Amino acid sequence: MVSGPRARFVSRRRLLAAAVLGLPAIGGGALVWWTWGGSEQSPGRPDADRNIRRRETRPTLDPARFNGKAARAHQVARDIPDVLDQLHCYCGCDRSVGHVSLLSCYTDNHAVT
Repeated sequence: MVSGPRARFVSRRRLLAAAVLGLPAIGGGALVWWTWGGSEQSPGRPDADRNIRRRETRPTLDPARFNGKAARAHQVARDIPDVLDQLHCYCGCDRSVGHVSLLSCYTDNHAVT
């Protein structure tokens, strides 16, 4: 264990390192939280000002139209639509195709591939 003036130097160096490394991490985390939905009033969310969540109202495609995994996936979408309607699809189809949830992918041919 270090004592005396050297201990104060080590302690100050650790404090400085913690500040230099920790403050940007905390600031970055706060920025991400604020941007990506830390509250219902976040500016990064399209429905934030209306405080409502859009739901998918279109029916899913018939699983009999598909084979293999695509048929099984469409059957699951038909069996538990409320669950899939609560999940976000991360491929960007909400911006490019106008989908509102993962369930939207099963109302057109988007989920086939």
